[in-house]
Amino acid sequence: MNIGVLGGGQLARMLAQAGRPLGLKFMFLCPDPQACAITFGEHLCAGFDDEASLTQLAQWADVVTYEFENVPVQSVEFLERYVEVHPSSTALAVAQDRLVEKRRFRALDIPTAEFSEANSLHDLEAAVVAIGLPAILKTRTQGYDGKGQGVLRTRRDLAPTWTALGGVPCIVEALVPFEREVSIIAARSACGAKVFYPLSENHHRDGILRLSLSRVEIGAQGRAEALIGRLLDDLDYVGVLTLELFQCGDALLANEIAPRVHNSGHWTIEGARTSQFENHLRAILGYPLGDTAITRPSAMVNIIGTLPPALAESVPACSALHAYGKAERPGRKIGHLTLLCANCEDTEFRECLAHCLALTGEAELAKRVRTG
Repeated sequence: MNIGVLGGGQLARMLAQAGRPLGLKFMFLCPDPQACAITFGEHLCAGFDDEASLTQLAQWADVVTYEFENVPVQSVEFLERYVEVHPSSTALAVAQDRLVEKRRFRALDIPTAEFSEANSLHDLEAAVVAIGLPAILKTRTQGYDGKGQGVLRTRRDLAPTWTALGGVPCIVEALVPFEREVSIIAARSACGAKVFYPLSENHHRDGILRLSLSRVEIGAQGRAEALIGRLLDDLDYVGVLTLELFQCGDALLANEIAPRVHNSGHWTIEGARTSQFENHLRAILGYPLGDTAITRPSAMVNIIGTLPPALAESVPACSALHAYGKAERPGRKIGHLTLLCANCEDTEFRECLAHCLALTGEAELAKRVRTG
């Protein structure tokens, strides 16, 4: 079977790696001539809106998918005329617009923080009166890894933050005091079959994910599955979907969705019986979905900017270091490390994780891991 992918980054690369044992072939449409996935298949080096290349991809592929949600909806709609595309352009359009996304949550009785539309500075001023401060201002589109947003702590922050974000249509959200950030990853096939991964507990700095921990013991698993299940069915979704949540006491508040495989699920490659990448491929091809049970508790550490030389020496035999083959650059995800725990109470595992976090520049997070 031939899989077309819009994008050629690390998520496309890991999809192709998961597809090799299934005998799948890949073609990547990506404008970057140095894209890190292209050694795993054919490469169409063109823009995502290039109709000739989109046509070539559609003619070659049995099914097309995408690795990130900022591909043009129009390109996915164009492809859908000629070939199966999963997830659909409908799901992509919801995920691309934070206001549309939040309204969809509310329509499905999925709790969120208070929010309001802001299309002008006047709208923003009215919104913070209704919502209160502190709040967060986000552009409705093109936001990822902390980009396209700013925190509003006092009314003096309103005008400069609005200007810094370009004066484009935005959404204002109440800044909620949460205990932890979590995400749930699920896969749904065209026949409606669903599987769910254990919750991941996520730690961010500067808007970039730094650490994810598989958390089978969090009591919110059933509630999270119910919430993402509503979205999967409502969107008639096919593929892997991620729902990011804030845990506030007994409540779960939805933050956003990602219509794709997700950074917080990288631990599933070694830490689950079937990785999120394999299950995405299984879902879009109509294959039976794989078992999502964990093999053992896991932690995923993102490697940002540079690969510390001593990191490879810190990886236990049962764990794995993934380098993406990308050039080093500040703020860029160039790899990840998965650590597997033989015993969830294992102090040696905690110490190893803290050591790896310190090596990757996460001294404060390392301290928190050591102290529990």
